[in-house]
Amino acid sequence: MALEKELATFAAQRDELVREYAGKFALIHGGNFLGAFESAENAYQEGRKSFERGHFLVKLISEGETLVR
Repeated sequence: MALEKELATFAAQRDELVREYAGKFALIHGGNFLGAFESAENAYQEGRKSFERGHFLVKLISEGETLVR
């Protein structure tokens, strides 16, 4: 499944990310959280710049969300 590792990384760090970055957008590549951005567009642009040929995850950091596995 595409982005499985990225989703697992988000799930593992979710509580900490919510405490520190609620309302921002996470950029995750592989098993690495690469930063929180003010907008999805900013996170996406950074991902494209850094991982031109790879996949990455941009995800809103939110308290009310439940992850589906």
